[in-house]
Amino acid sequence: MDSSKWQHVSRLIRRTKLNSITCKCVGLIVFGLLVRALFMSSFTGLDWNVISKSLLNESSGGIDRIKFLEVPQIAWGLNNQKIAFVRACLTARMLNRTLLMPSLSASLFYKEVDLLQPIPFDKVFDFDRFNSLCEGFVQLSRFPNRTMNVTELHKGSGRKWTVEKDLDQLRQFSKEPYDSHDVVRIVGKNPFLWHDHWAVKDYAKVFQCLFFVEEISKEADSVVSKIREMGRGSLETGLVPYVAVHMRIEKDWMIHCKKLEQRSNITEICSSKEEIMERVSNIAGLKAPVVIYLAIADSLLEDKSILNGWKKGLIPFEKKKLGVLEIYKNKPYLIQSAIDYEVCSRADVFVGNSFSTFSSLIVLERTLKMMKMGVTSSCESNVRWPSYAYNIRGESNGPHVWMTNMSASSLQAISYGSNHISCRSIPL
Repeated sequence: MDSSKWQHVSRLIRRTKLNSITCKCVGLIVFGLLVRALFMSSFTGLDWNVISKSLLNESSGGIDRIKFLEVPQIAWGLNNQKIAFVRACLTARMLNRTLLMPSLSASLFYKEVDLLQPIPFDKVFDFDRFNSLCEGFVQLSRFPNRTMNVTELHKGSGRKWTVEKDLDQLRQFSKEPYDSHDVVRIVGKNPFLWHDHWAVKDYAKVFQCLFFVEEISKEADSVVSKIREMGRGSLETGLVPYVAVHMRIEKDWMIHCKKLEQRSNITEICSSKEEIMERVSNIAGLKAPVVIYLAIADSLLEDKSILNGWKKGLIPFEKKKLGVLEIYKNKPYLIQSAIDYEVCSRADVFVGNSFSTFSSLIVLERTLKMMKMGVTSSCESNVRWPSYAYNIRGESNGPHVWMTNMSASSLQAISYGSNHISCRSIPL
């Protein structure tokens, strides 16, 4: 502040007679305001119009300035829905919009859309935690309580609809006249089936913001505690290790994987119960006794002998033998799957199928955990959070060591599976 301004303020104070306590207080407030105004005016680098607008928006919730993306109800299995949600988030980011909280599907119907049982996103995932962790990258919003003008974006379909056409369409809707609308509402296909325009690292950023609500985490805690308890008598000291096996031998999977093998001319997709048991028993460094938790969709299982035939020292449990059926009972498919996802992701060792989206996203999460610890290769034994694919032969007829390729340019391998997996990854 220059000397002329200070002299002006001093003269104002000297001329003011402040006799009472009240007047003195008023005088001090006035003095403070004058000094603040003069002090702030000496800084030319701050745009106070912008700051005042920002404060105005904050006080009113900023609703009038926010633009949204609305997507169709998300369907299929848990992890297909997770991919669809993240893809919708990244689409909203490209359009510079906030994603309106989508409806998930609690039931599992692939074609009968009218039979899908809707469930709000925040009944499965922690809404506030998501926004806190993903702030600045993507954002989620509940539906505002006001009238909004909407424009519809019809997603293309069919063989003539290409990745390039899809990308051009999104670019058009990020500009006028579409950009002037409060809401861009996408109509058409399930987001899981949209064309993919983003690298694995972009998906990973959003996946790291997704956490199940506390109720689901607590249910998973109970299952994990029961698994540990069952194995505790087998070891004298230390934490009881357990291996989670995503044992895909249900009737729906066997139909799907056989058709997939025929179409893709790949024989490393389906695995029999016997092959899975043999490869799990041959995991390098696996010291018996060890508890084996079999994550399986019980209602779709035709083979009831999955607990028989395991190598000595491997102690298998499924929900019924473990005594946790009540935890899963009467819960919708999506919640049951979410509990099993948590149990598998926390396991000391995880073994799954590389063509399963469920297995693939668990491996992605475990890969991220390893990378946070500075580990980019699980090729060697004695690393934490190791994962394997039993459908691909590894060393000594064991399952193949598996880490997510974080340098991939798309989510193709995780969305639809691959037999090209590695035990190395690349830092984000």
